[in-house]
Order: sequence, then C-alpha cells, then structure tokens
Amino acid sequence: MEDESTFRITVIVLFVSVLATGLYHRVRAARSAEKISRREEGLPVMILLRLFGFSTWMGLLLYMVNPRWMAWSHLSLPPWLRWVGAGVGIVAVPLIAWMFMSLGKNVTDTVAIRREHRLVTHGPYRWVRHPMYSFSFLALVGFALLSANWFIGLTGILALVVLAVRTPIEETKLIEEFGDEYRAYMRRTGRFLPRLKLDPE
Repeated sequence: MEDESTFRITVIVLFVSVLATGLYHRVRAARSAEKISRREEGLPVMILLRLFGFSTWMGLLLYMVNPRWMAWSHLSLPPWLRWVGAGVGIVAVPLIAWMFMSLGKNVTDTVAIRREHRLVTHGPYRWVRHPMYSFSFLALVGFALLSANWFIGLTGILALVVLAVRTPIEETKLIEEFGDEYRAYMRRTGRFLPRLKLDPE
C-alpha cells in the first residue's frame, strides 16, 4: 500500500505551484490600486462562492498539515487512481500558468471589469472564453483524487457550479464593454470547452 505521506507531499507540491502562480499574477494586477467592486455579481453568488471556495481551501490545508484531520471524509481509492489525480494536477499547473500569462493584468476575482481591460483572445482564450474555470476544474480533480477526499471534491465542485452560474453575468458585462467584438468572439469559442464546430462569421 502506498504511504499516505507520498500523496500528501505531492498535494503540497502541486498546491504551492498553483498558489504561487495565482498570487504572482493577482498581485501584479492589483498594483493598479483600482478598486474592484464585488457587488455586481450579486450577494447570493458572492457569499456561496466564497463559502465553498474557503471550505475547499481549508480542507486541502488541513489535509496537507495532517491527513488524519480529514480522515472523516476519506475515500477508499486505489493507489493507481490517486496517481491519475497526480497526473491531472501536473497537467493543470502549466495550463493555469498559461492562462494567467495570457490574461495579464486583466485578472480579477469577480465580474467587474478593470478600466484598462483588454479583450484577450490569444493563448487558451483563442478556443475557450473561461479557461480559468476549466483549468481550475482539472486542478480540483487532481487534488480530490490525490487526497482521496470527498469533502474537498464536493466543496470544490459546488464552488465551480457557482462560478458557472455567475458566468452569464460576467459575459453580460463583457458585452456591455466590447459589444459586437465580444459577440463575435462568443460565436467562435466555447464557454468552458473548445467548440467542435466553429459558427460562420
């Protein structure tokens, strides 16, 4: 049987990689000192997203400090499936970095648009309008399988469901900002996955 500490160390390495990438790019974007309102996403979305997101992060942190603290939500997964989770996580890390590098200083954690916002259509945004959510899902799958923990998986999925519900609000803001340019962009890209067939321009 695999030693739990091996899985724990793998989770730590992947978690630190994702966290460092996200923090670096978010701090860069925040240097503009522009105040970003979170009220535009609506109170229920704002509360639920942060509740589920915080729960997922806390579950991961507790597992990384001591897996026994999350033993109450442990799943009996075979070692090979947990290593599949490691592979998914390893794939997710460079994808998340690619997304952040493409997005640049446009990144925010809400639906509000920065004053100097530019429509990004390169990198993963060439095919998908919201790769942050798609790649976050991959990372979540990786963490949930590696930790073999249903609580981490469930709360993460609930957070992503709230993000999916919030997405139309976000896209409405982008249409207001970019008009026909964004509508054309929507026609040739998928929301979370690439389109199998492009619509004619």
